[in-house]
Amino acid sequence: MIGRIIICCLLFSLNAAGQELDSIGGKDHPQGSAPTFLEQLHQVQLYLDSAARRKVDQRYIEVPEKPWRVIMRYKANTVDVDYSSTFEVSETNSHIDWNLCFEPPTATSIGFWVGYRGTGVSFSKSLTKNAGRYFSFSSTGAKYGFNFRYRRFNTKTTTFTSTSYRDGKQIAEDEIKDDLVSPVWIRSAYINGYYVFNGRRYSQAAAYNQSVIQRRSAGSFLVGATWYQSSFDYSDIQNAMFMEFAKNVGRIKLHQANIGFGYGYNLVPFRGLVINAMAMPTLSVYNRVKTYQYDFNYVLPLYETSTEGYGTWNSETKTWSNGKVHKPLSYVENADQYPDDAECWQTGSEAEYSWLHFNLDLRLGIAYNWKNYFIGLQAQYNKFTYKKDQSKVNLFDAYARWSLGIRL
Repeated sequence: MIGRIIICCLLFSLNAAGQELDSIGGKDHPQGSAPTFLEQLHQVQLYLDSAARRKVDQRYIEVPEKPWRVIMRYKANTVDVDYSSTFEVSETNSHIDWNLCFEPPTATSIGFWVGYRGTGVSFSKSLTKNAGRYFSFSSTGAKYGFNFRYRRFNTKTTTFTSTSYRDGKQIAEDEIKDDLVSPVWIRSAYINGYYVFNGRRYSQAAAYNQSVIQRRSAGSFLVGATWYQSSFDYSDIQNAMFMEFAKNVGRIKLHQANIGFGYGYNLVPFRGLVINAMAMPTLSVYNRVKTYQYDFNYVLPLYETSTEGYGTWNSETKTWSNGKVHKPLSYVENADQYPDDAECWQTGSEAEYSWLHFNLDLRLGIAYNWKNYFIGLQAQYNKFTYKKDQSKVNLFDAYARWSLGIRL
């Protein structure tokens, strides 16, 4: 479905561009007749060829004679989430510093890209089971670049580490690698655009989509903007123990806008090979974190351990027969789930705004061209951080892509 939409948008844009070019001086037609679609497409091709050469210094950037490219791509994307917080027990003057790390399967895919100059469409097929849904789109021109990535997945695989303190002294340290009973759902969307100041001599496209060839080494300052949003949802009764440790927070949503200023450099050690490195520190100008709180009818038996006299649970009044809401959890040997009458429900939400969060955008691209063929390797790394009270989440989003292509 997404592929069809992209193709329709591409054809519509080419048709619109052809009409515009015809209206400002394209091929002459008899009065009252309109150019055919093929004629409009030819006008667009001529315009793209002319613009590609006009916008660059050909001593530094070579525009290939053959404009069409067919590329086979293999891509791997990984997202890791680090969640840390502090659980305090004031009655015993103790606290626990804990960290929960989620490492879902790396999303791998193989696909094809077909296009003219810097414009084209792609199709890919996922090779990884249980890696969720992943979609990406990118476009790179002489003076601009645009990237979009979206991933939705769930995972049970976790690494839990904790350090316990009492009266300010460390008393225990543990690490547990296990699967949660109920999965954690994570969604992330990344949109990035940037402007290249020295676009006539420096080309990101030479290393990342091979629409042009870098002939001499050159660099450029870049300015960019990023919109990032993600959600982190583990609000299931089977994760109630984890939510208690997180101060009853069961869902987090983040919206973040960043601006940055960086530098990129294309190194050409010999003809045909280009090595690109780009680094762009960013500063968030809008940072909104919304947390959702939950309550449960079963809680950890920190103090009261007796479960006598509670009776049955009433879902409508949210109370047990004795009028209490929270019943100490009775641990049963080898039990890995809460009782059948266990419930959790949302009790409220809270949004906080903050400023001046530093994030990082790192990219590396390598491409080699010979005759009408080329190979490439591209990688990108992003780190996003958000914090609320004593809880902190670090999200690492990175991908690597290998490509083999031919010019036609």
